[in-house]
Amino acid sequence: MAGLDIKGLSATALTDYAANESKNASTIELQRKLQNVSDKSSDDELWAACKNFEAYFLEQMFKEMQKSVDALKPEEEDQSTKTLVDYFKGETLQDICATSVEKQSNGFAQMLYENLKRNYDIPVAAEQVNTTDNE
Repeated sequence: MAGLDIKGLSATALTDYAANESKNASTIELQRKLQNVSDKSSDDELWAACKNFEAYFLEQMFKEMQKSVDALKPEEEDQSTKTLVDYFKGETLQDICATSVEKQSNGFAQMLYENLKRNYDIPVAAEQVNTTDNE
């Protein structure tokens, strides 16, 4: 990237680019995890991917709800400040959704997990086999 010339870009363009790349990075990471699910995946990997998907799903729901609220606000904001606020709002929303899934799931991850486990015949993780044998 040594040849990248950013002299002609404004601060707003750079913050827009950074915010967009941040949004794309979480989506790409989730897609990669879900694409790697196969019959060779472990039970734990599948469960982690399902929880991540539930968090992503909640995040997208909250973002759409926020759009309906934002539609009622006046358009008098400074664009660079708005972009930074949106970036931090998005980061906070991701954290809230991930914590929500960990603390109190709505069951979406569990349904997805059971469906994928059944369809791909994912074996139970070794830790779970050992704990069920000891009970």
